[in-house]
Amino acid sequence: MSTPTQQPAKPHRIAVLGPIPRDRIITYRSDVLEKYGCALYTAIALAALIGDEGVVLPIVNVAEDDHDAIVELLKTHDNIDVTGVRAVHDRGDVVELRYIDQNNRIERQKAFMAPITPADVEFALDADAFVCVPITDYEVSQSTLEYIRANSTGVILLDGHGPTSTLVRGGERAHRLWVDMGAWLPSIDILKMNLEEAGCSWLPALEEDREPGDPIPLSQLHDFAAYVLRKGVKALCVTLDESGCVAFTLDGAGEIVETTVPRVPITTVVDTTGCGDSFAAGMAFGYLLDRDIVTACRYGNAMGAQRASATVLDAYLPFEETSAQIEKAYAGAVAGGRD
Repeated sequence: MSTPTQQPAKPHRIAVLGPIPRDRIITYRSDVLEKYGCALYTAIALAALIGDEGVVLPIVNVAEDDHDAIVELLKTHDNIDVTGVRAVHDRGDVVELRYIDQNNRIERQKAFMAPITPADVEFALDADAFVCVPITDYEVSQSTLEYIRANSTGVILLDGHGPTSTLVRGGERAHRLWVDMGAWLPSIDILKMNLEEAGCSWLPALEEDREPGDPIPLSQLHDFAAYVLRKGVKALCVTLDESGCVAFTLDGAGEIVETTVPRVPITTVVDTTGCGDSFAAGMAFGYLLDRDIVTACRYGNAMGAQRASATVLDAYLPFEETSAQIEKAYAGAVAGGRD
């Protein structure tokens, strides 16, 4: 992989599916933050990368009380089309996130977004990519992904946080076994998840007296990737916190190619909320540049690092500056992107 030095000639239309919850965040330093999150981070990160070469299409159901505030935040970027931000059901997510440390948190959901249906995505079927960042299992359904697959040529990226998370009594969010994952995979091009979400998805890992939410053993990642890829997924990316991420693809002979992509270093971690959503944005954008998963992971790592470095939404860098950040972080990498 060679990092691009100019925007692609063809403008991109990238849709973002997921909630924009009203979050109350208690950081591991006991700071209390109140703001909107999830798909908002994804949309703003993409808007920074795309610049005036394309448009971002958030598709989200929100509460009437939150609608105007969310639209105002999105409209700070001229390249975000808010057609898909709808309050017709008057239902949006409200979430409390209490961090135990930098990466682990307890979540409680207090209000619930109306799910995104095929009718909601109809206006965006010409998009080059659909970045799906649900936080709960019901928000972006298998049937919605199947509809996109049947009616669009756009790349479908799914964050595994949604289908491996559910709600229990009282609104507490809990890990969920993704037992029907095999039925979803034919409608997914890129599956992005962390080790815990992979542990909820690879049922053989549970045979070792492991609980849902336990990280998948690293020794089982290759077998898990083989299952996912041979169901039609083009790439599996598993994030590794401070160690970056590992990507799996198939080569021309159908053999598994495993590539570790180190993180983009930052001086200080300020707030990790939204890092996964930002990673998904960078990953989709990077993949559209040259259809290479290493390019995708590097842009994902860069946008996640930018998010972790600040609490404000204007911390995301434009394409040229992000590309320079990537060139600096991966200087000396083997040509072709295989580190």
